[in-house]
Amino acid sequence: MKRIALAFMVLMAATAAFGAGKLTLMQNKPEIDAQIKAYAAEWGKKNNVTVVIKSIGGTSGGMGPQLKADYAAGDMPDIFAFDGLESYKEWEGVILDLSKEPWVSKTSVAFKYNGKVYGFPVAVEGWGMAYNADLLAKAGIDPKTLTNYDAYKKAFEKLDSMKKELGINSVVSMAASVEMGWVTAHHNFNSLLSNGLPYGDLSVVNDLLAGKVDMQRLQEYADWVELLFKYADKTVLLTGNYDAQVGAFATGKAVFLHQGNWVDPNLKAANATFKMAFAPHGSMKKTTDGIFVAAPSFYAINKDSKNVALAKKFLNDLVTTPEGHTYMVKDAGMIPAFSGINLNPEGQLSKSVQQWSAAGKVYSWNQYYFSGDFRDKVLTPIYNQFAAGSITKAQFVDLMAKAFKDNAKK
Repeated sequence: MKRIALAFMVLMAATAAFGAGKLTLMQNKPEIDAQIKAYAAEWGKKNNVTVVIKSIGGTSGGMGPQLKADYAAGDMPDIFAFDGLESYKEWEGVILDLSKEPWVSKTSVAFKYNGKVYGFPVAVEGWGMAYNADLLAKAGIDPKTLTNYDAYKKAFEKLDSMKKELGINSVVSMAASVEMGWVTAHHNFNSLLSNGLPYGDLSVVNDLLAGKVDMQRLQEYADWVELLFKYADKTVLLTGNYDAQVGAFATGKAVFLHQGNWVDPNLKAANATFKMAFAPHGSMKKTTDGIFVAAPSFYAINKDSKNVALAKKFLNDLVTTPEGHTYMVKDAGMIPAFSGINLNPEGQLSKSVQQWSAAGKVYSWNQYYFSGDFRDKVLTPIYNQFAAGSITKAQFVDLMAKAFKDNAKK
């Protein structure tokens, strides 16, 4: 009995030392791991609670499998990120209705389903082809001309011929390993789904979900993928992780980067001071003058959590406190998804996203209408094989078309 009493006293002392409770948040943006942990630590002190941040993404693995493992172990986080409709459907049994939360009226991009709000938008993000404006200027290439496949092909060929003069290792920094499938089968894949279409247009998505493939559009898209792979550094392409891919661009060793404005904190840390911005993807023969912009992911609250009130307060404080604003915009370098926040991101790529958005030149994020398993387990290996040269472009087209048709039969 004495041992039990002593153990209880030790436990109570530990609880007092670390706060009145523990709040866990699992998020899918490893590039802001340090920033969100710092904010969570300060917020935790003020609210007398320990906040545990788990960052899952990039080369550390997908969130889906980890969430499933935690759920099976009875250790689901109080707050967790999901990336769209398919992910919501997978977890809707445990996601809390947030429709009455005060922050809902301050955003137009909350995740809604059947008229109710279930997701807190983490940020507004965008991507096209990030470019080093200084290197393009040296090569005599105007980034405003980069709006279709032919323009990119001509530019890539010229840049490749000037490697020594420009001091670059490759024209493009692109990753296509299986671990980096979120670059190929998530972000690049979206070029096929929404490039050149009015915002919110799901015509291509719905056709592909039904197994109906526009072969001309797919062929033009395959030309674009081939072009990116051809002019990428092969080591980064086949074995490079997130840091290697972003690092090549940050150090001026690649002219283009296939990533979004979320890399701003990484570029800042690397002291990348050259001028940069986004150009559209060249996945079509016709001109497409826009980039892909949306809320990338959403925070959900686990309705079975013992810390629902704390979880609600954590999210609301991000929107309503100066500390929350500073974390989102200044520290994490994100474009806030809420009104009433007067700070603007300092990162050049985030500013470029804002400029494209203000001009109304934006295309949807439609990749999340396809399941995570389809993107990660079916499409990712096809891109990887194409990048490695183990299949031809014709085989890439055939395998992609077959994947859509097989997916429609399920």
